[in-house]
Amino acid sequence: MRIMLKSAAVAALAVGFAGEALATEWNVSLWGKRRAFTEHVEKLAELVSEKTNGDFTLNISYGGLSKNKENLDGISIGAFEMAQFCAGYHRDKNPTITVLELPFLGVETLEQERELSQALYEHEAVKEDLARWNATLLMPSPMPQYNLVGLGDAPQSLDDFEGLSVRATGGIGSAMEAVGAVPTSMSATEVRQSLDSGVIKAAAFAPHAHMSFGTIENANWWTTNLNPGTVNCPVVVNTDALNDLSEEHREALLGSVDEALDYYVENYLNNTMEKWGPALEERGIEKISFSEEELAKFEESVAGPAAQAWIEDMNARGLPGQELYDFATSKLEELKSQ
Repeated sequence: MRIMLKSAAVAALAVGFAGEALATEWNVSLWGKRRAFTEHVEKLAELVSEKTNGDFTLNISYGGLSKNKENLDGISIGAFEMAQFCAGYHRDKNPTITVLELPFLGVETLEQERELSQALYEHEAVKEDLARWNATLLMPSPMPQYNLVGLGDAPQSLDDFEGLSVRATGGIGSAMEAVGAVPTSMSATEVRQSLDSGVIKAAAFAPHAHMSFGTIENANWWTTNLNPGTVNCPVVVNTDALNDLSEEHREALLGSVDEALDYYVENYLNNTMEKWGPALEERGIEKISFSEEELAKFEESVAGPAAQAWIEDMNARGLPGQELYDFATSKLEELKSQ
């Protein structure tokens, strides 16, 4: 009888634990503050909770779980289940996706950036690259072309960039270096202080980041059409955590990605960009536009050499550099022709 009672108790406990297991909480590591750059993650959390009646929740933290340059490390050890990072923050950790950070790649719209990224994330070499960190790529964070905000005398030609200290990561940093600037890589949260203290004289960001991180507060000028490229900042999940989800919760997560990205793009175009022009005007920031001749010279001196150097670097690592570059450029041409 005693044994039967024990068995019944164990069974009851098992049922209780099974009931509790239906509720899933994931921790999500972001940085800075809520802004256009994170709206797809916020929307994803909302959709997942709605579809599961609150049984699956994404607890979003802005800097409370990890430093932004260490988010991929945190994912690898399961310190949290989801995170956002930028490829240019640690190129050696995620070399394959840095192809999308090459200068003058030619992406023209947020939708092209979105679809190109999603296509590349499905490439087998890219999946294997991120698998080293126990990470699965979930969705991109599409951003427009970067441009520079700066202090002091505004550059009127490409020659004026000679010696300019500028925060620029990835391929944008390479582009700046090609015109004589002195690029430095730092996290977004460090840029405002570095500008105010004179450590750097300019910073390359997309419009939302210039507003969110305050680089326009003391700036004198803004380059309207330099457009050297953008950065690729995926949202990833811990692969083990993804595999451990119930079928219902997995479908709720993966099935919400496209809707979250639709919301992100619409918000960026209809909210962030509407605020950008007035924000510059209110602060009296001079808008610098370069001639087509100057821009063509810039692209010619940067694009080809940067792409070739990237391909050679990837090949030296044992990665299919030419294949990845050809995949990205051919896919982009396909998207442009639609």
